[in-house]
Amino acid sequence: MRHDRRSRGGKIPMIGQKEARFWDTLQNLFVGVPVEGASGYINLMRFKTRYFQRVMRPALQHLVEKELRPFPGFREELFDKLYTFFKRYISEETGAIGFFFTPYHQSVYERVYTDARDVVLFWKTQRLYYVKTDRLFRSMETEIDGFKFIFDASTLEHKRANEKRDLVFHFKAVRTDGAFVFTVKYSERGKRTSLIKIRRAIRDALGLKRFTKAVPSEKTLEHAFRVFERQSKVDYFLCKDARNFLREQFDLWMWQYLLGKPGEEPHTEWDETRLKQLQALKRIAYAVIDYIAAFEDEVVKIWNKPKLVLNSHYVITLDRILAQEGGREVLEQVLAHPGMEAQIREWRAMRMVDESFQPEEVWGNNSSGNSGPKPRYQHLPLDTRYFKELEPRILALFDDLDNALDGWLIKSENYQALRTILPKWKGKVQCIYIDPPFNKGEGADYLYEVDYKDATWCSMLYDRIELAHHLLRDQGAMFVRCDYEGNMLVRLIMDSIFGAANFQNEIIISRFKKPSKRLTPVTESLFFYAKDTGQLQFQPLLRERLCSFCKQPIQPRWHLMLSSGEGKSPLHVFGRTFYPPRGQHWKYSQESVERMLQEGRVRINESVQYTDIFGNRVQGMLEYLESDRQRLDSNWTDIAGYRYAASFSTENAEVLLKRVILLTTNPRDIVMDYFAGSGTTLAVAHKLKRRWIGIEMGAHFYTHILPRMKKVLYYDGSGISKDADVAPLYNARSSGGFFKYYEMEQFEQTLQRLSLQDLPEEGGYIPESIHESFQLDLKLAFVLQISEQGITA
Repeated sequence: MRHDRRSRGGKIPMIGQKEARFWDTLQNLFVGVPVEGASGYINLMRFKTRYFQRVMRPALQHLVEKELRPFPGFREELFDKLYTFFKRYISEETGAIGFFFTPYHQSVYERVYTDARDVVLFWKTQRLYYVKTDRLFRSMETEIDGFKFIFDASTLEHKRANEKRDLVFHFKAVRTDGAFVFTVKYSERGKRTSLIKIRRAIRDALGLKRFTKAVPSEKTLEHAFRVFERQSKVDYFLCKDARNFLREQFDLWMWQYLLGKPGEEPHTEWDETRLKQLQALKRIAYAVIDYIAAFEDEVVKIWNKPKLVLNSHYVITLDRILAQEGGREVLEQVLAHPGMEAQIREWRAMRMVDESFQPEEVWGNNSSGNSGPKPRYQHLPLDTRYFKELEPRILALFDDLDNALDGWLIKSENYQALRTILPKWKGKVQCIYIDPPFNKGEGADYLYEVDYKDATWCSMLYDRIELAHHLLRDQGAMFVRCDYEGNMLVRLIMDSIFGAANFQNEIIISRFKKPSKRLTPVTESLFFYAKDTGQLQFQPLLRERLCSFCKQPIQPRWHLMLSSGEGKSPLHVFGRTFYPPRGQHWKYSQESVERMLQEGRVRINESVQYTDIFGNRVQGMLEYLESDRQRLDSNWTDIAGYRYAASFSTENAEVLLKRVILLTTNPRDIVMDYFAGSGTTLAVAHKLKRRWIGIEMGAHFYTHILPRMKKVLYYDGSGISKDADVAPLYNARSSGGFFKYYEMEQFEQTLQRLSLQDLPEEGGYIPESIHESFQLDLKLAFVLQISEQGITA
């Protein structure tokens, strides 16, 4: 049915200025700023527009007419007040719901304390899911140095997650008016804009044989590209509970309107008609909130829904295949497969085999006369993407595949990955280490977005740490690395999730030593928390005894074997009995002293005389020699925090991860890093015979992490590999391994695949309820259907 907005007299009232402003503003706020390009968010904006025009606005208009019948003169004031309220809480740029316009004079409030906790960290986006940071690119024209440039953003595919990606500009054509037209895309796998190629293309398009002043210089091109790149950057959020949030804020707004802001005396007297008008206002505002929240809730369900596994492959070394019954036959099929040509090219690129290598060289004869793999080839890593049809036969060799695997490498935005793997890995991870991106600013040389507002950064960290907490075993631990930019916030976030009682240490580690106009920061913090302090699996470590100032090894020293506090127990050493002096007791028990005697670390210093507890003068004092190693404490500045001169600018030092893993795990325990970066956590875990889960979203997943882990399986002699306590575990004879790697469908991709059932023409249908309106909308059902097709993460 169609509803015509008519007054009681049957006339269609004119839309006033404030009403028109409200509807236009509400649509603009609800949908967000129009953006060009191809992305899931643009698809979502289209759905929001259709939903607003065909469902939400007609239903709300119908309600407004019903509520205003008793007092039609209230119409413009009603819409003015609705406009005033909703403009506060919906982002003009993205349509996100939250505290986005909160000047002091509007007295916006949020309860931040609880009965159980009198100190609570609050940030403006606390009730929101952080999705990503991106730019609102639009096609544009600009003139630089007398040249006109046109940038076409209509085909720009936006970022899928929060990876840091450069823009790549491609020259398209010279327009009839002489303007240079460019298309813009995000970089794939490190591709960059080539200024010289662009200048050549422009030269050829102009029909020139050489470069002239008609061709823009590289400096001019760079200037034009920077102008395009300076378009607005925005953070994308989803409200976790839009209905309750907006209703709470409206109730506070209404309370202030009725009773005045804090500190003000109300001067208005309310009659019955006025109160009924305000009740109508509340019912209409609640209806607007419910329609906004209904759509937002659907999108939140999609955000939190487990995602599809895509492009799944395995990497396994030859020895792992041959160790299984029937493995030799499978390996012979693999070596004869056409895909071996591509596999050998990869091995050559990684310098695992020489240029003349052929598959038959794998085999050699052992002492029994049986043909087996040559030792130098037994740890060659096979990637099943080259032998996809043989992958099922390889996997069928293992009765318990999950137990046979050493690791899982996931290319995904980490919140999506953590949500998806949670059912499988809940309560199974022993140790989690993360080195999240800090607030470094626009120019930082990192492969993540790092130019965060503090509130955005808190939201990004909180939700992911909260999921990670569920993954940990009760005996497990989590380590979060942070610099001075965010260490205070990290401590409060970790306290709120893990509980302050489960804080173990703030470990001090080394950082880059870059010049600064202030005292140069030379350390960072590594926060260490237990899932449950009472059950924490913890192995104390020893380190070389070092000078506390110069950090150089020092010779052990002799000390008096005394501690304060009177005791009477004697020690029997070298045939003599020694009672302690008055007011003191011996530092070690007889059992410990016996052990130290065997190590040559106990002596009698005959030059020292003392009076024992019985008043006897004793010639000779017991002394002990320090061991050459001391117990590890929270000062880790004796080791490198980052790997210097590495190709990856923020690569953690392997020795740092070695300490983290040895402190809190045993062999075959699972170690996780969901900001995997260069893959150091995974590499060290594998070398120490731990299993591992790594999550990374950047293009360097394929260019850096995956090749690194293949090298670790083959044998990587760098980092901790030569350490005396590691070499027996991990060496050229004992390396090898088996891991799975795959991509995961991202939120953006899911949004791109949404579909809506055709809705009636604008204003042609008025649902009886919000629930009924969403029965018209198949997008969530479609997503649930595609998301449940065989998730095997």
